[in-house]
Amino acid sequence: MNSAPRFLCSIIASSVRLLCIVAVPALAFSASAAVPDGANAGSKTYTLFMGADLDVQLNKVAYHVMDVSGGSFVVKVDGKDLLVPMYEGPVSLRVAHSLKLTEASASIADLKGERAYTPGNDPVRKYMAQQGQAVASQDAIAIAGWNVVYAQRMANANAKAAAAGQEGGFPAGGDLRAAQQQYNAANAAALSDFGNNSSLVGKMQDELQEGLFDAMDISFQVSAEWPLNSPYVVVVAQYRERNTPPGALHSWIYAKALEPIDSKPRTVRILQGGFPRGFELERFQVHLYNRGQELATNVADKRVPLTRDEAFQYVLIDYVSSHKGASLPATPAMGRLPADLRTRLGSGQLTQFFYVKVNKDGLPAEAYVDESCSHKVDDPYLQSVIQAIRFNPALEKGRPVEGIALLKLSDLRM
Repeated sequence: MNSAPRFLCSIIASSVRLLCIVAVPALAFSASAAVPDGANAGSKTYTLFMGADLDVQLNKVAYHVMDVSGGSFVVKVDGKDLLVPMYEGPVSLRVAHSLKLTEASASIADLKGERAYTPGNDPVRKYMAQQGQAVASQDAIAIAGWNVVYAQRMANANAKAAAAGQEGGFPAGGDLRAAQQQYNAANAAALSDFGNNSSLVGKMQDELQEGLFDAMDISFQVSAEWPLNSPYVVVVAQYRERNTPPGALHSWIYAKALEPIDSKPRTVRILQGGFPRGFELERFQVHLYNRGQELATNVADKRVPLTRDEAFQYVLIDYVSSHKGASLPATPAMGRLPADLRTRLGSGQLTQFFYVKVNKDGLPAEAYVDESCSHKVDDPYLQSVIQAIRFNPALEKGRPVEGIALLKLSDLRM
């Protein structure tokens, strides 16, 4: 096998130390239509990056999160999709970081993540509400004062009528006492800090300075050159409670289903409360997925653009290092199936088994239609499709050797 570039060897060494694995099935086989026009062997159309996989624990069994639908995680239990609601109770989640290799990518711009307040804990909102109540208090003083004046006039009219031996018919003096009490109470409230706007402003400023944040506010714009029809985002953050040592970290994992994404930037905002008041945010990462497969983004951790040849070298190195001492047949590893494959080939050819001779470097040689490898594939188009596929070489006690791979095109991704 050809020697790999030093930086690939370095990445492999790092992945071994971190107990990471490359998600080769996520790379698998993509349609050539998903490659930008003008792409060639020297174009860095692949990306190696540090991704994240989520597991949900149910009855002490961990299930890999396959998708996010509405407010639920989607996992497979006994071969069937099961929705696990995120907000109906505590959900046991585990995140595993691993190196991933993909051709699919998306762009994230204007990424911001900061502490925030829930509406009920926001000093500015509380000030505005209290200021409104203070204004209402002043209105209450005016109304109570008018009621006192009116009651006094009625009392005077009653007294005048009684002096003349007439029946006044106006409200009794008790109403004057009640009006006076209401006025005194309203005036006392207005004179307190509750009705003092300067005091309210000072209190708001003190609370803002204290910084008792209890929420996370994350926003960004996302776009993709090729449509993402079932995207979702996962945010992984580390934080610590106020006045605790720097190493006393807690993890926060949040997932949200998104609307379809295309080349037009779409704004995403996440405001989530429930954090201990005054918490300190240490770091956060944003991971983007489509139909359960993570995409490389420009904000991905340990991001390394690779050409197709470099990507395949990485796959080979990882495959051999992960199967030390094993004896295995050659198998399809990565490739690019043409978008017009189904229209150019009959259904019989899509489900037919082909036998491909693969050298020790994982490159295809001749392809045959029979197990004895006596009848070659004679369709030029089909030959070109098979030649574009790359294979994991056969292994003999962990050493790459020539072998024969069993290939069925319908098993590969379009």
